[in-house]
Amino acid sequence: MKPTLLILAAGMGSRYGGIKQMDSFGPSGETIIDYSIFDAINSGFGKIVFIIRADFEQAFKDLFEPKLAGKIATEYVLQDMQSHMGDFSTPDTRSKPWGTAHAVLCAKDVIHEPFAVINADDFYGRDAFEKAAQFLKNEVSPATYCIIGYNLAKTLSKNGTVSRGVCQVDGNSNLVSIIERTKIFPEGDQIFYEEKSEKLPIPANTPVSMNFWGFHPTVFEFIQKLFIEFLQENRNDPKAEFFIPIIGDKFIKDSGNAIKVIPTEAQWFGVTYKEDAEEVREDFNQLIEAGVYPPRLWS
Repeated sequence: MKPTLLILAAGMGSRYGGIKQMDSFGPSGETIIDYSIFDAINSGFGKIVFIIRADFEQAFKDLFEPKLAGKIATEYVLQDMQSHMGDFSTPDTRSKPWGTAHAVLCAKDVIHEPFAVINADDFYGRDAFEKAAQFLKNEVSPATYCIIGYNLAKTLSKNGTVSRGVCQVDGNSNLVSIIERTKIFPEGDQIFYEEKSEKLPIPANTPVSMNFWGFHPTVFEFIQKLFIEFLQENRNDPKAEFFIPIIGDKFIKDSGNAIKVIPTEAQWFGVTYKEDAEEVREDFNQLIEAGVYPPRLWS
Protein backbone atom coordinates (compact mmCIF):
# COMPACT_ATOMS: atom_id res chain seq x y z
CA MET A 1 0.00 0.00 0.00
CA LYS A 2 1.34 3.40 -0.97
CA PRO A 3 1.66 5.97 1.83
CA THR A 4 -0.35 9.19 1.96
CA LEU A 5 0.97 12.74 2.25
CA LEU A 6 -0.97 15.04 4.59
CA ILE A 7 -0.31 18.72 3.86
CA LEU A 8 -1.13 21.26 6.59
CA ALA A 9 -2.41 24.23 4.59
CA ALA A 10 -4.84 25.88 7.03
CA GLY A 11 -2.29 28.29 8.56
CA MET A 12 -3.11 31.97 8.99
CA GLY A 13 0.21 33.40 7.68
CA SER A 14 0.16 36.33 10.11
CA ARG A 15 3.86 37.18 9.79
CA TYR A 16 3.77 36.69 6.01
CA GLY A 17 0.75 38.89 5.46
CA GLY A 18 -1.19 36.71 3.03
CA ILE A 19 -2.25 33.21 2.00
CA LYS A 20 1.24 31.92 1.22
CA GLN A 21 -0.10 28.41 0.60
CA MET A 22 -1.43 29.69 -2.75
CA ASP A 23 1.30 32.13 -3.77
CA SER A 24 3.36 31.47 -6.90
CA PHE A 25 7.07 30.76 -6.50
CA GLY A 26 7.98 28.71 -9.59
CA PRO A 27 8.47 30.15 -13.10
CA SER A 28 5.16 28.67 -14.31
CA GLY A 29 3.13 29.75 -11.32
CA GLU A 30 3.98 26.78 -9.08
CA THR A 31 3.36 27.02 -5.35
CA ILE A 32 5.71 25.50 -2.79
CA ILE A 33 3.06 22.79 -2.35
CA ASP A 34 3.40 21.86 -6.02
CA TYR A 35 7.07 21.00 -5.57
CA SER A 36 6.31 18.93 -2.46
CA ILE A 37 3.61 16.98 -4.32
CA PHE A 38 5.90 16.50 -7.33
CA ASP A 39 8.59 15.05 -5.05
CA ALA A 40 6.01 12.94 -3.20
CA ILE A 41 4.66 11.38 -6.42
CA ASN A 42 8.17 10.56 -7.60
CA SER A 43 8.99 9.05 -4.20
CA GLY A 44 6.04 6.64 -4.22
CA PHE A 45 3.23 8.39 -2.33
CA GLY A 46 -0.24 7.45 -3.53
CA LYS A 47 -2.59 10.10 -2.15
CA ILE A 48 -2.55 13.74 -1.08
CA VAL A 49 -4.76 15.04 1.74
CA PHE A 50 -4.99 18.80 2.20
CA ILE A 51 -6.02 20.37 5.50
CA ILE A 52 -7.49 23.77 4.60
CA ARG A 53 -9.84 26.49 5.87
CA ALA A 54 -13.39 27.07 4.71
CA ASP A 55 -12.70 30.69 3.71
CA PHE A 56 -10.46 29.67 0.80
CA GLU A 57 -11.72 26.12 0.14
CA GLN A 58 -13.08 26.66 -3.37
CA ALA A 59 -10.17 28.86 -4.53
CA PHE A 60 -7.74 26.23 -3.22
CA LYS A 61 -9.49 23.39 -5.07
CA ASP A 62 -9.68 25.49 -8.25
CA LEU A 63 -5.92 26.01 -8.06
CA PHE A 64 -4.83 22.41 -7.42
CA GLU A 65 -7.40 20.10 -8.96
CA PRO A 66 -6.66 20.98 -12.62
CA LYS A 67 -2.96 20.30 -12.00
CA LEU A 68 -3.33 17.05 -10.08
CA ALA A 69 -6.32 15.36 -11.73
CA GLY A 70 -5.20 12.00 -13.10
CA LYS A 71 -1.77 12.25 -11.44
CA ILE A 72 -2.56 11.37 -7.80
CA ALA A 73 -5.65 10.91 -5.63
CA THR A 74 -6.64 13.96 -3.55
CA GLU A 75 -8.81 14.67 -0.51
CA TYR A 76 -9.71 18.01 1.09
CA VAL A 77 -10.46 18.33 4.79
CA LEU A 78 -11.47 21.47 6.69
CA GLN A 79 -9.85 22.26 10.02
CA ASP A 80 -12.98 23.13 11.94
CA MET A 81 -12.33 24.27 15.52
CA GLN A 82 -15.33 22.27 16.73
CA SER A 83 -14.11 18.99 15.16
CA HIS A 84 -13.30 16.08 17.49
CA MET A 85 -13.98 18.11 20.65
CA GLY A 86 -16.30 15.52 22.19
CA ASP A 87 -18.52 17.13 24.83
CA PHE A 88 -16.49 20.35 24.83
CA SER A 89 -17.47 23.46 22.88
CA THR A 90 -15.27 26.20 21.46
CA PRO A 91 -15.11 29.17 23.86
CA ASP A 92 -16.14 32.58 22.55
CA THR A 93 -12.62 33.89 23.23
CA ARG A 94 -11.09 31.42 20.74
CA SER A 95 -10.39 32.81 17.24
CA LYS A 96 -7.45 30.72 15.98
CA PRO A 97 -7.29 26.98 15.15
CA TRP A 98 -6.30 24.53 17.89
CA GLY A 99 -2.90 23.78 16.32
CA THR A 100 -1.08 21.33 14.08
CA ALA A 101 -1.91 18.16 16.03
CA HIS A 102 -5.61 19.03 15.84
CA ALA A 103 -5.18 19.62 12.09
CA VAL A 104 -3.81 16.08 11.75
CA LEU A 105 -6.73 14.71 13.77
CA CYS A 106 -9.17 16.35 11.34
CA ALA A 107 -7.92 13.93 8.64
CA LYS A 108 -8.88 10.87 10.69
CA ASP A 109 -11.77 9.81 8.45
CA VAL A 110 -9.88 9.93 5.14
CA ILE A 111 -6.50 8.35 6.04
CA HIS A 112 -6.34 4.61 6.73
CA GLU A 113 -2.75 3.90 5.69
CA PRO A 114 0.73 5.01 6.84
CA PHE A 115 1.18 8.71 6.17
CA ALA A 116 3.59 11.63 6.32
CA VAL A 117 2.77 15.14 7.52
CA ILE A 118 4.33 18.33 6.16
CA ASN A 119 3.73 22.09 6.23
CA ALA A 120 2.38 23.76 3.11
CA ASP A 121 4.86 26.64 3.23
CA ASP A 122 8.09 24.64 3.60
CA PHE A 123 10.28 23.21 0.85
CA TYR A 124 11.74 19.93 2.09
CA GLY A 125 13.74 18.50 -0.83
CA ARG A 126 13.43 15.21 -2.74
CA ASP A 127 15.76 13.33 -0.38
CA ALA A 128 13.37 13.88 2.54
CA PHE A 129 10.38 12.48 0.64
CA GLU A 130 12.30 9.45 -0.60
CA LYS A 131 13.48 8.60 2.93
CA ALA A 132 10.03 9.15 4.42
CA ALA A 133 8.38 6.96 1.78
CA GLN A 134 10.83 4.12 2.38
CA PHE A 135 10.22 4.28 6.12
CA LEU A 136 6.43 4.30 5.69
CA LYS A 137 6.55 1.34 3.31
CA ASN A 138 9.02 -0.82 5.26
CA GLU A 139 9.43 0.22 8.91
CA VAL A 140 6.47 2.12 10.33
CA SER A 141 4.35 0.33 12.93
CA PRO A 142 1.92 1.19 15.75
CA ALA A 143 4.99 1.45 18.02
CA THR A 144 7.45 3.13 15.61
CA TYR A 145 7.07 6.50 13.89
CA CYS A 146 9.64 8.82 12.29
CA ILE A 147 10.65 12.42 11.90
CA ILE A 148 12.96 13.89 9.26
CA GLY A 149 15.88 15.68 10.93
CA TYR A 150 17.43 18.74 9.25
CA ASN A 151 20.74 20.43 10.03
CA LEU A 152 19.88 23.65 11.83
CA ALA A 153 22.20 25.70 9.61
CA LYS A 154 20.14 24.68 6.56
CA THR A 155 16.85 25.94 8.03
CA LEU A 156 17.49 29.62 8.78
CA SER A 157 15.96 32.78 7.32
CA LYS A 158 17.97 35.84 6.30
CA ASN A 159 15.03 38.08 7.13
CA GLY A 160 14.42 37.41 10.81
CA THR A 161 14.57 34.93 13.63
CA VAL A 162 13.02 31.46 13.39
CA SER A 163 11.66 28.93 15.88
CA ARG A 164 12.81 25.33 15.56
CA GLY A 165 12.15 22.09 17.36
CA VAL A 166 15.62 21.02 18.52
CA CYS A 167 15.87 17.23 18.57
CA GLN A 168 17.77 15.23 21.16
CA VAL A 169 18.71 11.89 19.61
CA ASP A 170 20.06 8.73 21.26
CA GLY A 171 22.69 6.30 19.97
CA ASN A 172 20.07 4.29 18.08
CA SER A 173 18.87 7.34 16.10
CA ASN A 174 15.70 7.51 18.18
CA LEU A 175 14.17 10.76 19.34
CA VAL A 176 14.60 11.48 23.06
CA SER A 177 12.94 14.91 23.13
CA ILE A 178 12.07 17.99 21.09
CA ILE A 179 12.68 21.37 22.72
CA GLU A 180 11.20 24.39 21.01
CA ARG A 181 13.86 27.09 20.66
CA THR A 182 12.58 30.50 19.64
CA LYS A 183 14.37 33.47 18.09
CA ILE A 184 17.16 31.48 16.42
CA PHE A 185 19.46 33.56 14.22
CA PRO A 186 22.93 33.50 12.61
CA GLU A 187 25.58 35.98 13.70
CA GLY A 188 28.94 35.84 12.00
CA ASP A 189 29.90 32.19 11.68
CA GLN A 190 27.81 31.11 14.66
CA ILE A 191 24.13 30.47 15.41
CA PHE A 192 22.37 31.68 18.54
CA TYR A 193 18.97 31.52 20.17
CA GLU A 194 17.41 33.77 22.78
CA GLU A 195 15.98 32.51 26.04
CA LYS A 196 14.78 34.90 28.76
CA SER A 197 16.70 37.76 27.10
CA GLU A 198 19.92 35.72 27.13
CA LYS A 199 21.79 34.95 23.89
CA LEU A 200 23.02 31.35 23.79
CA PRO A 201 25.04 29.51 21.10
CA ILE A 202 23.72 26.40 19.35
CA PRO A 203 25.78 24.13 17.02
CA ALA A 204 25.11 24.51 13.29
CA ASN A 205 24.66 20.76 12.77
CA THR A 206 22.04 20.39 15.51
CA PRO A 207 19.19 18.19 14.20
CA VAL A 208 15.90 20.06 14.10
CA SER A 209 12.33 19.26 13.19
CA MET A 210 10.68 21.05 10.29
CA ASN A 211 7.37 19.29 10.98
CA PHE A 212 7.98 16.40 8.56
CA TRP A 213 6.63 13.35 10.42
CA GLY A 214 5.79 9.76 9.50
CA PHE A 215 2.91 8.00 11.28
CA HIS A 216 0.98 4.74 11.41
CA PRO A 217 -2.80 5.33 11.12
CA THR A 218 -3.31 4.07 14.69
CA VAL A 219 -1.93 7.47 15.74
CA PHE A 220 -5.39 9.03 15.27
CA GLU A 221 -6.83 7.24 18.30
CA PHE A 222 -3.83 8.38 20.33
CA ILE A 223 -4.22 12.00 19.17
CA GLN A 224 -7.93 11.99 19.97
CA LYS A 225 -7.25 10.90 23.54
CA LEU A 226 -4.56 13.55 24.02
CA PHE A 227 -6.71 16.27 22.47
CA ILE A 228 -9.46 15.71 25.01
CA GLU A 229 -6.85 15.88 27.79
CA PHE A 230 -5.50 19.09 26.22
CA LEU A 231 -8.98 20.62 26.18
CA GLN A 232 -9.54 19.74 29.82
CA GLU A 233 -6.45 21.74 30.74
CA ASN A 234 -6.35 24.51 28.12
CA ARG A 235 -9.70 25.12 26.45
CA ASN A 236 -10.17 28.50 28.17
CA ASP A 237 -6.70 29.73 27.16
CA PRO A 238 -7.23 31.55 23.81
CA LYS A 239 -3.55 31.17 22.88
CA ALA A 240 -3.00 27.51 23.80
CA GLU A 241 -2.13 25.30 20.81
CA PHE A 242 -2.13 21.54 20.42
CA PHE A 243 1.11 20.93 18.47
CA ILE A 244 2.42 17.74 16.85
CA PRO A 245 5.52 17.66 19.12
CA ILE A 246 3.13 17.19 22.05
CA ILE A 247 2.03 13.94 20.37
CA GLY A 248 5.63 12.90 19.74
CA ASP A 249 6.67 13.57 23.32
CA LYS A 250 3.78 11.59 24.81
CA PHE A 251 4.30 8.75 22.31
CA ILE A 252 7.96 8.11 23.13
CA LYS A 253 7.24 8.26 26.86
CA ASP A 254 4.90 5.27 26.46
CA SER A 255 6.86 2.07 27.09
CA GLY A 256 8.22 0.41 23.98
CA ASN A 257 7.45 3.22 21.53
CA ALA A 258 10.05 4.97 19.38
CA ILE A 259 10.34 7.81 16.87
CA LYS A 260 13.24 7.32 14.49
CA VAL A 261 15.09 10.49 13.49
CA ILE A 262 15.96 10.15 9.80
CA PRO A 263 18.70 12.63 8.85
CA THR A 264 18.67 14.54 5.59
CA GLU A 265 21.26 16.85 4.09
CA ALA A 266 18.55 18.63 2.10
CA GLN A 267 18.44 22.42 2.13
CA TRP A 268 15.19 23.67 3.60
CA PHE A 269 13.66 26.94 2.56
CA GLY A 270 10.31 28.54 3.18
CA VAL A 271 8.33 31.74 3.57
CA THR A 272 8.10 32.85 7.16
CA TYR A 273 8.33 36.54 6.23
CA LYS A 274 7.14 38.43 3.15
CA GLU A 275 10.78 39.29 2.43
CA ASP A 276 11.52 35.57 2.03
CA ALA A 277 9.40 35.32 -1.12
CA GLU A 278 11.88 36.63 -3.68
CA GLU A 279 14.69 34.51 -2.22
CA VAL A 280 12.51 31.39 -2.46
CA ARG A 281 11.75 32.17 -6.11
CA GLU A 282 15.48 32.46 -6.76
CA ASP A 283 16.09 29.17 -4.92
CA PHE A 284 13.63 27.40 -7.22
CA ASN A 285 15.23 29.00 -10.29
CA GLN A 286 18.61 27.62 -9.20
CA LEU A 287 17.15 24.13 -8.74
CA ILE A 288 15.58 24.32 -12.20
CA GLU A 289 18.85 25.47 -13.75
CA ALA A 290 20.58 22.53 -12.03
CA GLY A 291 18.08 20.13 -13.61
CA VAL A 292 16.41 19.10 -10.34
CA TYR A 293 12.99 20.25 -11.57
CA PRO A 294 11.58 21.01 -15.02
CA PRO A 295 10.65 24.64 -15.80
CA ARG A 296 6.98 23.56 -15.81
CA LEU A 297 6.07 20.89 -13.24
CA TRP A 298 2.65 19.95 -14.57
CA SER A 299 2.40 19.74 -18.34
